[in-house]
Amino acid sequence: MPYYLRVLYRLLANAVVGFHALFILIVVFGGFLAWRWRWVAAVHIPCALWGILIEYAGWICPLTPLESSLRARAGQAGYSGGFIEHYLVPAIYPSGLTPRIQAVLGTAVLVINAFAYVVLIRRLTRGS
Repeated sequence: MPYYLRVLYRLLANAVVGFHALFILIVVFGGFLAWRWRWVAAVHIPCALWGILIEYAGWICPLTPLESSLRARAGQAGYSGGFIEHYLVPAIYPSGLTPRIQAVLGTAVLVINAFAYVVLIRRLTRGS
């Protein structure tokens, strides 16, 4: 494979990682963005539900195999497991991602966003 294609696949894989990280931030904190921009809720709620479902069900986000495939095409080693397990867990949970930790992460996302939307709904009903 020509070098420029390997570079292209590596850049695409890195872009997927960046998008994945941004998606996770939106899943966790997007409810707070809805305080400022109400339309964000229409995008955030389905994303947050997807993120919670991924954690509770123990699924792997489709972005993870996409990144691994792009890395393989670039001649790099992919990884097994999910994005969180590969990138975040080594820093936060050195022992590895378990179903219990995934449930905790899913619950954290649920609680953070429930708080954000309770505050938003109170503001809207008070006319603030």
